[in-house]
Amino acid sequence: MQSLDIQGFSYEERHGLLPTLTSAFADCGGWILDRKTLSPTTMEFRIEIQLRAVVDLYSSILASGLELTRAGHLGLTHLCTCRKNLSTPADLGQVVAIRIEISFLEDATLYSLFLSARPSA
Repeated sequence: MQSLDIQGFSYEERHGLLPTLTSAFADCGGWILDRKTLSPTTMEFRIEIQLRAVVDLYSSILASGLELTRAGHLGLTHLCTCRKNLSTPADLGQVVAIRIEISFLEDATLYSLFLSARPSA
């Protein structure tokens, strides 16, 4: 099973983005394995999805308003390319594990950003 770690961020409030994102995962046939809060401004989703639905997942993530990092875009693009080059139904039925870490920048205060950027002693 392939796995992918991606990071994203949003300026939207948590209560506005999370229902949209959860619906996007379900609409693409994804299974939410775990959802947890990592910090006051960061959440993590662990999902599994069949490779055949990765294009739908990618577009749904972007349509929800979640901004991805460059590495996140590259990882999902790689999966889309893999999907395009596989032809048998068994290959397209492969399950991919994806961990998505989301930072809510609306919730972050200037003080907390300074604290996280300061080198530890």
